[in-house]
Amino acid sequence: MVLAKRWTLKKHFVGNPTKSDFELKTAELPPLKDGGKSCSKDFRVGRVASKKLNEGDTMMGQQVARVVESKNSAFPKGTIVVAFSGWRTHSISDGKDLEKLPTEWPDTIPLSLAVGTVGMTGLTAYFGLLDICGVKGGETVMVNAAAGAVGSVVGQIAKLKGCKVVGAAGSDEKVAYLKKLGFDVVFNYKTVESLKETLKKASPDGYDCYFDNVGGEFSNIVIPQMKTFGRIAICGAISTYNRTGVLPPGPPPENVIYQQLRMEGFLVTRWQGDARQKALKDLLNWVLEGKIQYHEYITEGFENMPAAFMGMLKGDNLGKTIVKA
Repeated sequence: MVLAKRWTLKKHFVGNPTKSDFELKTAELPPLKDGGKSCSKDFRVGRVASKKLNEGDTMMGQQVARVVESKNSAFPKGTIVVAFSGWRTHSISDGKDLEKLPTEWPDTIPLSLAVGTVGMTGLTAYFGLLDICGVKGGETVMVNAAAGAVGSVVGQIAKLKGCKVVGAAGSDEKVAYLKKLGFDVVFNYKTVESLKETLKKASPDGYDCYFDNVGGEFSNIVIPQMKTFGRIAICGAISTYNRTGVLPPGPPPENVIYQQLRMEGFLVTRWQGDARQKALKDLLNWVLEGKIQYHEYITEGFENMPAAFMGMLKGDNLGKTIVKA
């Protein structure tokens, strides 16, 4: 008998989520059918997609998991997989929604990187910067939420490609971390007197690429400082996720028109097959070669999933937010 715990959405968030918005449920898993497997979750990460859920649904999330029972020869007991089965301690799968770790995965790096720098997080940075923005050596890249899971990888890849990188973060600790990663200019957006003047000083000639994780008023200040034919990858809008009032207006249309800017939102699931596998190989090699550094903000205990999620939305984390079950 396996008792599986799962966190569900008790009620939709109004403003910032609170613990009362979540409910922990426990149920016995049914016996395995032929071809099935039971997975226990080692790591999981919350994602901001609650608006797609109905009340009572399991919270969405990705995990690195270990197969603990199997009737599927392709996934024998002990196999490590990446799954997207939500905030659960255990689940049953037919294998179609599971992905094995690369056979060359070394013992020298944590398995949790498979949902981070060498997983969805790294892939988001990789494709957003290289495909959506199409950065080239010598260009200037601006990235906000730069000490977060995606932003920190964006900046490091941009440096690998020979770019100047300007990053914004929300604390002096995060600023110091980004400087260690090699960002050319970093500032605490919460303490600068003028975001507009700080951006202008960081790159007087403007920006070729803007990797946007924040949206809102921040982006409205960056976009007028883009160079002609600048490219903007819209990855996230964390500044607006918990807003209950009217959203701020978008950037002035004349800037987009007369500077001939290209803005594109994207989901990392767009890239599959060979392109995805090449990206994962590149990311793994860069980590092993020390060209990309990583930091994990780890919370212990499945019962602390909501707290870790809420902390991530407030910016408590440095790097990738991980919950170790």
